[in-house]
Amino acid sequence: MARTIDITADRQAALEAASAALADGFAIAIPTETVYGLAADATNPLAIARIYETKGRPRFNPLICHMADLAMAEEHAEFDPVSRALARAFWPGPLTLVLPLKPQSSIHSLATAGLDSVGIRVPKGFAGALIGAFGRPLAAPSANTSGGVSATSAAHVEADLGAKIPLILDAGPSAVGVESTIVKTEVGQLRLLRPGGLAAREIERIAGQPLLRAKTASAAIEAPGMLASHYAPGASVRLNATAVEPGEALIAFGSVAVSGADSARIVLDLSPRGDLAEAAANLFDYMKRADASGAQSIAFSPIPEDGLGEAINDRLQRAAAPRD
Repeated sequence: MARTIDITADRQAALEAASAALADGFAIAIPTETVYGLAADATNPLAIARIYETKGRPRFNPLICHMADLAMAEEHAEFDPVSRALARAFWPGPLTLVLPLKPQSSIHSLATAGLDSVGIRVPKGFAGALIGAFGRPLAAPSANTSGGVSATSAAHVEADLGAKIPLILDAGPSAVGVESTIVKTEVGQLRLLRPGGLAAREIERIAGQPLLRAKTASAAIEAPGMLASHYAPGASVRLNATAVEPGEALIAFGSVAVSGADSARIVLDLSPRGDLAEAAANLFDYMKRADASGAQSIAFSPIPEDGLGEAINDRLQRAAAPRD
């Protein structure tokens, strides 16, 4: 079983243990402000392979590479003026930029799924400090079995992957609660590949241009989180529910009354006051709690599409998608 270190109790011990495990080529669980990540040295193919093996992740699905700062990111990727402006405005933070990979970059092709581009993010807090201390970028998808609900606490990681990894770093619940927003610049335009913890309107404000959204699902996987079925609990997921069927779990929003709620196996409200940031922070934890209730189906009340609601609805639509 994994060893767990409480970062708040001994930050230095956590840094030293994590750096040693990463140097030995292991994949370990680290906290970020978005979700917990399964991190390994992005320049070491054996370490990256451990991420795929541990998660059961398809090899064609690229990994985000996390950097200590913009200077480290510029060693590995080519920045256009708009991408650099976004990096300066939102890093460290929940924004991933998909950029052309520099030929001299030491990031291994296994992390980029053989693409000539790389998704890069600079995380807040301990994760950024760890990357700085380690001195190399970390590939770090969410610390959960591939296709399942993302982990937003050390306990989530322990329950899912604790028998497969040597170390879990615990910093408490993730503050944002959904993965980063992923954006790509191409031919002077900005394309939203995955909505996430940074609202689209904030990106558009800095970029001075609209974010283009795909009208249909693309067959090309350019970034994490683009698989049609993803973030799924064991139970089936039903969206925009206005009534609950007997035995279903209900995840509500904004204290809106839902017919039949008294017959639900469990009732959870993402944010009784209708706060989308609070709802995003609670989303994956509540999905896990509803799944653990034994319900065969989880019904979700409607969630507004504005702001972080776009990211929440993206996760729910993928969770509800048909599964192989």
